Parts: sequence; structure tokens; C-alpha cells
Amino acid sequence: MCRNLKPYDITPEQWGLINILFRKDGISQKELSEKSFKDQPTITRILDNLEAKGMIERKINREDRRTFMIFLTNEGRDLRDKLLPIAEKTLQKVLTGFKEEEIEQLKIWLNKIYNNLI
Repeated sequence: MCRNLKPYDITPEQWGLINILFRKDGISQKELSEKSFKDQPTITRILDNLEAKGMIERKINREDRRTFMIFLTNEGRDLRDKLLPIAEKTLQKVLTGFKEEEIEQLKIWLNKIYNNLI
């Protein structure tokens, strides 16, 4: 995946946050940290890079002015639309040779792991 993202100057970590924000835009850095399983300093660093690239914007939270809400910009949404087919192709490659029932079992296990972590 790194090789596929390189021409777009996006890291896998940045791609992960773009995807989270695409599904739920306008969330706090803390919530983004929890959803991505990354600590706050790491999230801040990734967001700084995405903001410098014009992919996200931070807005002060109206309910708590000490925190920021994170939003994808139009550029961030456009990039996500461009990269989604690449990510899907990569996933298909990763799952080559697996039977459908094996993929379903893998999803069950990964969901259990995810639920244990939250």
C-alpha cells in the first residue's frame, strides 16, 4: 500500500485518518485518536501534515473552545475518491487465495479484536 500511496504524497497513517474522517467528519482529535488507536501526539503530527497539504482543517469546537473539530476539505475528499479504488485493489490482492467463508471468519475475528480494544 505504501508504494501505491507514494505518488500521492500520502502515508498509510494519513490515509487511515482520511478514511475515518470520510465516514465521520467533524470529530475531535481525541475521538480520532480513539478510532485510529493512535496516541494524541501521533494524531497531532499526522493532522499537522494533512493540514499543511490542505487535506483537513481544524475548527474550534463551539462546545469546548479548548478542543478542535477535524474536517476533510474538498481536496481531502477528492484524494479519498482517487485512492479508494487503489485501496480496494490492494485489499483484493491481499485476499487472493482465501475462500469466501475464510474471509467472513477473518472479519469475525478482527471485529472481536477491535471490540476487545475499545
